[in-house]
Amino acid sequence: MKYYLTTPIYYVNAAPHLGTAYSTFVADLVKRFKKMEGFNPVVFTTGSDEHSLKVERAAEAAKLSPREYTDKMSAEFVAHWKRLGIDYDHFIRTSDPKHHETVRWLFERCKKNGFIYKGSYTGAYCVSDEAYVNDVSPGEPCPQCGRPTETVTEENYFFKLSAFQDRLLELYEKNPEFVKPDYRRNEMIAFVQQGLNDLSITRTNIKWGIPAPVEGHHVFYVWFDALISYMSAVKNDDLWPADLHIIGKDILRFHAVYWPAFLMAADLPLPKKVFAHGWILFEENKMSKSRGNVVPPGPIVDVIGADALRYFLLREISFGQDGSFSYDALVQRYNSDLANGLGNLASRTLTMIHQYRGGVVPDSPGLSQIAEAAQEATEMALEAFDSFNFSRGLETIWGLISAIDKFIVERAPWKLAKDDESFSQKLLDETLYTAAEALRIICAWAYPVMPEAARKIWGQLGMSTPIDNVSVADLHWGKLPAGQKVGTVAGVFPRLDAKTIEKIQELEVAEKARLDAIFAHAKAATAKPDSGGKIAIDDFAKVELRVGQVVSAERVKGADKLLHMKVDIGEPEPRTIVAGIAEAYAPEQMVGRKVVIVANLQPRKLRGIESNGMIVAASLEGGKPVLAGFLEDVPVGARLK
Repeated sequence: MKYYLTTPIYYVNAAPHLGTAYSTFVADLVKRFKKMEGFNPVVFTTGSDEHSLKVERAAEAAKLSPREYTDKMSAEFVAHWKRLGIDYDHFIRTSDPKHHETVRWLFERCKKNGFIYKGSYTGAYCVSDEAYVNDVSPGEPCPQCGRPTETVTEENYFFKLSAFQDRLLELYEKNPEFVKPDYRRNEMIAFVQQGLNDLSITRTNIKWGIPAPVEGHHVFYVWFDALISYMSAVKNDDLWPADLHIIGKDILRFHAVYWPAFLMAADLPLPKKVFAHGWILFEENKMSKSRGNVVPPGPIVDVIGADALRYFLLREISFGQDGSFSYDALVQRYNSDLANGLGNLASRTLTMIHQYRGGVVPDSPGLSQIAEAAQEATEMALEAFDSFNFSRGLETIWGLISAIDKFIVERAPWKLAKDDESFSQKLLDETLYTAAEALRIICAWAYPVMPEAARKIWGQLGMSTPIDNVSVADLHWGKLPAGQKVGTVAGVFPRLDAKTIEKIQELEVAEKARLDAIFAHAKAATAKPDSGGKIAIDDFAKVELRVGQVVSAERVKGADKLLHMKVDIGEPEPRTIVAGIAEAYAPEQMVGRKVVIVANLQPRKLRGIESNGMIVAASLEGGKPVLAGFLEDVPVGARLK
């Protein structure tokens, strides 16, 4: 039975980052896991979305043809996925001729069935989001991204999306598995119940796109074009419909409303499931180039390996929900779960087999209680992975690791080895076999998440069957052959030290500079024209304003204007802030006062004191500041928006 899955078709005008890596890691996991479950073939498609007005403008800015430009950009994604060890089967580019053919074919089917008509449209268009924007006057900013819109008047071909309101609602009701998680399905139900407007699916104001098979110059709108790539990637391979589309929550409407409507109009089968995951937050904000908080995955992989990053994201974040990323959490999780957990279990188990049994797996059925625990863990992990609850599945497997660690400590094989009594030696055989067989099962479960690390441990166990061929049926207790020779022990997860984050961030500076150089023209393509000194909302969004409460305050010696304060902004420890307000406010006036803090400024030293933030105040004539404050009670740490 086949299984076909896809990631989003990534837009070439934005560099690969931790969010796109997350989607792709999950797809890679699902592919490997479905093979373990016995699906065959399991096919995984990713690719690049290359047609749009923004791409056309970026190519012009780069002094390249659109094709040359997109060749360069899509190659960056291919290189990234290779660097991250992604095992995809198809990389579909929307500039591929076979994709063009499929798009025109599906359009003709929709048109033949009466769901395409010609009309005209005037409205505000957001170049950045490649979408018309409702309820916005000409030149006003897009409500989604804050960038300026453009007024567009053109003759287009329209898709009768309004005709599918009832059919879509029926789909969501009769097939609740179509959109997951459930709360995302509820969002789509609410959206469709409000009523659907017909959708413009061609453009006449751009050249770089797929020509529509109609009179005059029309190219397909990017979202009609891009969605069909999931089908064109496997055309003639008998793999449609897709079993799973993995996407980010911000593009759910296109996949759960537009895409099934297009397929219904063409009398084609619908994908079986659209799963929308959340955002990866960095410093509690969505990663965004405009905020300057995008984390490239490459430097992390270069320092600690792709498997460690995969494990962190999949263990730390409940799939479907937003999740936070921080370097401190990454290192802590690595050391606790990988270095001290799986890595230590593998090293100590195999070392003891070498030391006490000459590197040969002893003949023993193992301890029945551990065998039962392993079987229970397998059943729970299988259920969790099948329901896309990867974090819970990994928690279960790592619970088994903890149980084996405890078992080894209690059995103390190093003591048993010193006792020549047959009973002690039998217990030693049982202990070593139990640990090794549990390690085999744990390793097989780790494989979809950490393929390279699991492959290394598998080889050290001396397993003859490639780990890629292991099935869920092989995870029953007792499959480790007695008498098997184990391999040379080599550490898989060396412990990370305090300098790890520093190494990653040093590499990150160079990587961001490299990516900025490559994608500079993409940014220029959507740059706001001269605004007479005004800033975009994206610029303002970079400033993180928080409510703080002054815990202590004192004058800075030798400085008449400076106060040295400790300010609570809801973090584990108060911030040290030095502010030039001493001429207007005495220290005793500040203690207990709530103030507005700029929380994401780089630290700087004032009179030898490192100030980590800035207090917001208005400057009056005469130079004295007046602090910004609140009439209502507001909680410490609250963000100002």
